[in-house]
Amino acid sequence: MKQILPLFLSVVLLLAGCGGNAADGFYQQITQEKAKEMMDTQEAIILDVREQDEYDSGHIPGAVLLPVGTVDEDTAAEVIPEKESTVLVYCRSGNRSKIAASALAELGYTKISTNLEVSKPGPMRRNHKDNGSL
Repeated sequence: MKQILPLFLSVVLLLAGCGGNAADGFYQQITQEKAKEMMDTQEAIILDVREQDEYDSGHIPGAVLLPVGTVDEDTAAEVIPEKESTVLVYCRSGNRSKIAASALAELGYTKISTNLEVSKPGPMRRNHKDNGSL
């Protein structure tokens, strides 16, 4: 019984620390279809968080460049003046967009969505012959 009480108190204290504002630091992941719908039906800022050369080689029409390594309060305010704006964040694979979306949410932006990926065109191919074995 003496061993269970400290464990129980630790769990209670840990859970009590999780009671912050749920809106702080969160963003939502959406499908590409949902993103298209959002772009068609509401004003959304499309934020490309790739590097300049990637942006120059092609980007979603209307997208604004803000490389993930430059996201801070000042640079974010330049491209997203209103913290209540709907923002769709994308990169090539999804990793940088998640980092940027999290940073924006921590800065107080409340309508951040990500999971838009810009892939290289063409089918995915295997580098080896699939012989059906495991």
